Amino acid sequence: MAVQDTKPAPGILNGFFGRLAGWGNDQIASTRFQSWASRFFLTRPFVRRDAARLYDLVAGFVYTQVLLSCIELRILHHARNRAQDAEHLAAIAGIAPSRMRTLCQSAASLGLLVRQADGRYRLGRLGAAMLGVPGLEDMIRHNRLLYEDLSDPVALLRGKEDTALAAYWPYVRGGSGDAIVPETAAEYSALMASSQALVAEETLRAISFDGDTHLVDVGGGTGAFLREVARAAPTLRLTLFDLPGVADAAAHLPENRALRDRLTIRPGSFLEDPIPGDGDAISLVRVLYDHSDAVVAKLLQKVFDALPPGGRLILSEPMSGGAQPSRSGDAYFGFYTMAMTTGQPRSPERHRALLERTGFSGVRLHPADRPFVTRVMSARKPARV
Repeated sequence: MAVQDTKPAPGILNGFFGRLAGWGNDQIASTRFQSWASRFFLTRPFVRRDAARLYDLVAGFVYTQVLLSCIELRILHHARNRAQDAEHLAAIAGIAPSRMRTLCQSAASLGLLVRQADGRYRLGRLGAAMLGVPGLEDMIRHNRLLYEDLSDPVALLRGKEDTALAAYWPYVRGGSGDAIVPETAAEYSALMASSQALVAEETLRAISFDGDTHLVDVGGGTGAFLREVARAAPTLRLTLFDLPGVADAAAHLPENRALRDRLTIRPGSFLEDPIPGDGDAISLVRVLYDHSDAVVAKLLQKVFDALPPGGRLILSEPMSGGAQPSRSGDAYFGFYTMAMTTGQPRSPERHRALLERTGFSGVRLHPADRPFVTRVMSARKPARV
């Protein structure tokens, strides 16, 4: 006699827990329950915690502007080596002392500064950590454009396309890049380079280039990632492939010229031109999330075709948390790419599906120390295709 499986089906369990969660949320959403729970000694800590988190969500937009003000006025730099009073900082910044005091108090409440017993302000631990992150100040300034696009988030969600970020990153809408003026390319390339050191550090913690002889970095900007790779892998040959205006700027950088025996710079569009096929490894660093699935599929196919059998693809970029949404991948980069009007952060599972559909095998997600900076995946072209 066959033994019947009495374990509830997943759909039944999901339905039960869904109804239970719904009942609980109905209680929590009740004003009377909130009033009672805020007084009851067992529930009071949870109510206070949730209230504080909710308040931070409500007031978060002000916190970002406090941070931006500290960066623009260089408050953290001025307080780095010695404590400063608000009057002195106000004189340096050219604003009223009372308003500088408000800024300093706000920064201290956020951990960027510390208020001393004498009323002066010194650099806080969080402020010090912020100064130690390469490119973070540039990214905070750059977020002005995102603030502008989020001034009406519902309009953005409904498909607004004339956004500040779309204008800032003109290459994401395709084309050879010939229409992008050098000044525009120089501006966004500088921002990419300033933040790339941290991305490169995290990427190189996750992977090694032992066994590779030649790396082609597609969409590599002015070479910030490849310069870090050059230090980590002294014998590896390097090729940078990017739009003509960006590649030309890269060719004139002294730090790239110092690598002339190892570094080749090739201009071109990965949408229109073949990817250089002389490398046994190809990297895509912060490239795919800029583009639609159709563009990503086309690019991955070009990468697959350019690699020799057994060649490796290294993918490093912000990723969605998928079934476990993340603040960086889903909230920040989800809305950032929406404001760019193209692209999206994809989960590791979605990347795996795209890679395997292209023909790659051995797809691997590497452990990440700081997944909010980047996630790293690798895959290989089968030895026999």
